Amino acid sequence: MVQQQRLDEVFAALSDATRRDVLVRLGDGPATIGQLAEPYGITLTGMTKHVRVLEDAGLVVTEKVGRARQCRLGAERLDDAMSWIGFYQRLWERRLDGLEAFFTLQRGRETGGTHPAEGPVT
Repeated sequence: MVQQQRLDEVFAALSDATRRDVLVRLGDGPATIGQLAEPYGITLTGMTKHVRVLEDAGLVVTEKVGRARQCRLGAERLDDAMSWIGFYQRLWERRLDGLEAFFTLQRGRETGGTHPAEGPVT
């Protein structure tokens, strides 16, 4: 299973709407801190803090290009989060499938139907 601390960092980074928007924006291609800050009307320092959280979580990679800091996606950690989510998605799907089978069997009993393994319901 994936290391808990790494997942904590990823989910903490994703808990903020601005940081999620930054990831969506970077999905279109690299951008500078200034370009990321512009739509929100926040300072470069404020956006740098958001980017640092994303970078610490491994979701964003930054590099100095001239006087600007260029940001791009770094999806490795998002793969870890998706694996964790996928595990629990499959678990819940199996539970819900079992619940659906139970209710289907109950409906058959209530309407006097038969169940293939049991024969007629009396």
